[in-house]
Amino acid sequence: MKPKAAIIGSGNIGTDLMIKIMRTSDVIEMAAMVGIDPSSDGLARAERLGVATTHEGIDGLTQLDCYDDIRVVFDATSAKAHERHDKVLRADGKQVIDLTPAAIGPYVVPPVNMDAHLDQANMNMVTCGGQATIPMVYAVKRATDRLLYGEIVASISSKSAGPGTRANIDEFTETTRAAIESVGGAERGKAIIVLNPAEPPMIMRDTVFTLSQGGDQDAIRQSVAEMVETVQGYVPGYRLKQDVQFEVIGDNNPVNLPDIGPASGLKTTVFLEVEGAAHYLPAYAGNLDIMTSAALKTAERWAETTLQTRAA
Repeated sequence: MKPKAAIIGSGNIGTDLMIKIMRTSDVIEMAAMVGIDPSSDGLARAERLGVATTHEGIDGLTQLDCYDDIRVVFDATSAKAHERHDKVLRADGKQVIDLTPAAIGPYVVPPVNMDAHLDQANMNMVTCGGQATIPMVYAVKRATDRLLYGEIVASISSKSAGPGTRANIDEFTETTRAAIESVGGAERGKAIIVLNPAEPPMIMRDTVFTLSQGGDQDAIRQSVAEMVETVQGYVPGYRLKQDVQFEVIGDNNPVNLPDIGPASGLKTTVFLEVEGAAHYLPAYAGNLDIMTSAALKTAERWAETTLQTRAA
């Protein structure tokens, strides 16, 4: 029997995730969609699809007839709202998959550390930019002796950024930076997000800069290619925009890194493009696709391992 899931947040991310679960998952069953705006498109779509709905937030969720049967809850609201949601859900024994930058639970980036935190009641999916770029940071890390610095720039169409995303800009940069270090393996990290109002809407683009020591260009290039293939296993629209670029930073002309000081090594630049599966918004919204795909993959892995272990 498939574990039932609820989604809190009927905006772009939550609606995309709902459709993705219903169309693609053989492991998780969609049970409830929760919002706070009774006129939201996400709630209307859920109702048409036969999913239980409430516009009364977490309190409404706990009153639904199906609440006791729900095993996993995805939170696609805001970092501030998640603090209360987490307390209620964990007290009721629900597995929490956090798609906000609240970072209450450990950071999870599926191709890097998905299996490391399946025993945690709350798993945090970092950010869309983090899901797209941290695999590349880690790919450089595993091919070198020391990764001094990782910096990412995530550019998304402003049309794909709903109210929740816009309310979380500060948390986005801080949470992504922290995950670049703790998951990606960089000694220091930096994250920037750009909401681009261009028409027609631009596809999600991400740029990753790293400074490393040890290893060689061929090893890094191979590691990046292997990681791209891994991510494509659950996000088919994830790809390199062009060849990986390298620049040798010599001891005679070091760069000054925050908290590290003058440093030399190999600068690696990775250019990415993420095309969405268009489950909700059009294909330019790769930021939705990579975030919801990562969350669903994590929940499915949790269901396949944790629930099976309990059953045994």
